[in-house]
Amino acid sequence: MEKIKKYEMGYDLHTHTIYSHGTGSIEDNVKAAIAKGMSHIAISDHGPGHRFYGIKREDVPKMREEIEALNRKYPQIQIRLSVEANIVKNGNHLDVTPEEYDQYDFVIAGYHYGIPGCYSISNWIWGHGLKLGEKRLKTKNTDMVIKALYENDISILTHPGDKGPFDILPIAEACADTDTLMEINTRHPHLTVEEIKIAARTDAQFIISSDAHSPERVGDFESGLVRAKEAGLDLSRIVNLREKK
Repeated sequence: MEKIKKYEMGYDLHTHTIYSHGTGSIEDNVKAAIAKGMSHIAISDHGPGHRFYGIKREDVPKMREEIEALNRKYPQIQIRLSVEANIVKNGNHLDVTPEEYDQYDFVIAGYHYGIPGCYSISNWIWGHGLKLGEKRLKTKNTDMVIKALYENDISILTHPGDKGPFDILPIAEACADTDTLMEINTRHPHLTVEEIKIAARTDAQFIISSDAHSPERVGDFESGLVRAKEAGLDLSRIVNLREKK
């Protein structure tokens, strides 16, 4: 634990607000990040295709305006507008279209339930104990994620392996090939210790994210670092981890 305490999170690029599934405002998250001495924070609310938690497309300009005002108000931190796009099987394999990309500073993406066209029902059933057809479902899920990685500029693949069976090795290879960071998420158990070990066999780089849905969780990283250390990951491969001064 002593070795854990010497590290801190330099920036948190996966946080949510009241614009999707979070409980705090953008400014609440910014204040929490400043209190923890971070250099950057990104607001990355759920993509617009999510039936329950997605942002409203018409709110994106309002979010941009708010973030630009907060960047002027808090010059000690850089605030970025992102979106946690949802991976799907059709089109460009995201619920954020190529035409919408310019609205964001960067795009992160992950697999979630509650989206049409992404095997949600099959994965939900699998996740609740019925493993019939697992091999075929894993192949479809993995192919869907890899296509999303190659057909879009995705900065972070969020919680890989969550909510369904996925083949982590080819996904990690695709992340390495596309310069997509693999997320060690502290709200979800993925990447797991075993998944980190598999992904580390490739040249993929990693990032720890809080996936904060409330301001008090912004900057939460310790459990992700514990997993990384247990997996034997070279900590220099975690891009937002830094030693305390």
